[in-house]
Amino acid sequence: MMRRSVLLIAAFLTLASAAVAEKPPNVLFFMADDLNTALSGFGHPQCKTPELDKLAERGVRFEKMYCQYPVCGASRASLMSGLYPYTNQTLGNAGTLRGNMPDVVTMSQIFRNSGYRVGRVGKIYHMGIPREVIEGTAERDDPHSWDEVVNIKAPEQNAAGKKTNWSPKRTSSQSFTGVVAKGDDMVHADGMAANHAIDFLKRNKDKPFFLACGFVRPHVPLVAPASYFDLYDRDAMVAPVVREDDLDDVPESIRNYNRNSTAFGVTPERHKGLLQAYYASVSYMDAQVGRVLDALEELGLADNTIVVFSSDHGYLLGEHHKFQKQHLFEESTRVPFIVSVPWLKNQHGKATRHITELIDLYPTLAELAGLQAPQTLQGQSMLPLLKDPASNDWKKDTAFTISRSNGESIRTHDWRFIQWNSGLDGMELYDLKKDPGEFTNLAEDPNYAAQLNKLKAQLEAKRREAGYTAEKFPPGRNKPRNRKKRNESGNGIQSKKSG
Repeated sequence: MMRRSVLLIAAFLTLASAAVAEKPPNVLFFMADDLNTALSGFGHPQCKTPELDKLAERGVRFEKMYCQYPVCGASRASLMSGLYPYTNQTLGNAGTLRGNMPDVVTMSQIFRNSGYRVGRVGKIYHMGIPREVIEGTAERDDPHSWDEVVNIKAPEQNAAGKKTNWSPKRTSSQSFTGVVAKGDDMVHADGMAANHAIDFLKRNKDKPFFLACGFVRPHVPLVAPASYFDLYDRDAMVAPVVREDDLDDVPESIRNYNRNSTAFGVTPERHKGLLQAYYASVSYMDAQVGRVLDALEELGLADNTIVVFSSDHGYLLGEHHKFQKQHLFEESTRVPFIVSVPWLKNQHGKATRHITELIDLYPTLAELAGLQAPQTLQGQSMLPLLKDPASNDWKKDTAFTISRSNGESIRTHDWRFIQWNSGLDGMELYDLKKDPGEFTNLAEDPNYAAQLNKLKAQLEAKRREAGYTAEKFPPGRNKPRNRKKRNESGNGIQSKKSG
């Protein structure tokens, strides 16, 4: 009798598993804003991210994931299109993806076209932060990508609480203003976003869905309830160790951009306050991820929902005497990235050290859901790495990132090569095995001339694969020749650059 019962139970579980496998998988995509790899699950010694650490234990952690442009608008357009910036022509925060490519089929749009209920909560395409959160708008959104949208309206730096600008030389909305905010999580932007995401899950739990939930922290202003600031002892915050002469060998064209001494004025004491505020914002965002994942579990959706977490790009917090983004160092190009596929349980909690790029997400999700991705995508499906993070079937070994001032970077496992304005404004070469901090530029060292020329050739091949032509992108310009600046409809209004 006991044996028969066991066999019946086993048969039932097999049938149940088959039923789940036959259902189209849901997708829950989280996007943070201006988040570097300051996650405890990625080895950060101070920042606390317990909810994302739990997600990593239920998925695969990508240790070498790189953005295609370290600024919000361009990076998000690249991720959502599966195309390099040279191809989708989004080279900054101005304009829109749809304005540049009217016929593009975006990552979420392919799910929408396949009968999924597709929603956006918060920031996925570029938004000017904090202005558009205060106004509750999303001027550069793409309506073709969604069935329903929710724009978050929150007080940001106007929130009640103790406010401090940790960067006295920068007084604009892009300053390092921290707010130890009054009120609970739901009074502020990311708590509101989590509430709306949970509501979407409840309303759509009986149909296939794709939900993109965009959080705005830790983008400045660094707003979080006081309880998250209490997680960190300000006096114990440890700033990056930087050589005094670190920028002496960096090309002049980029040397002083967002340099602390000229643009921010962050003293060692202020640096501690800035780091406390940044980490508090990260922990606040992390808690909201946890709330949505708890709801996914409670609604019985977790076993059939692919969960992805990413940032749009990295972020400098004093490394190389610089802050914020648009640089091509490791800290600004590398992003935290986690993918959880419930039915690939044998790989849960593992990490891959293979090089990947954000444009690889689109073909990955399409393949996981059994959808036919456009042939024009420039990324590669990461399914081999989700099945085996150490897979030898993954052939990509370079990451290509571009930035302001016509900067272009190619990152291999052992080297980073950067050129500015096709090399006319200088080059950088870093031996990442000996110099992981990218302190010593070897570009002018004759002992490394052969290595430099090899990487320069690799970069040249990569930029052409990415859609570069000298006619569209001549040296001295970082936008297509004769291209008009466009608003979200692509009809001639220049977009604001905040964010």
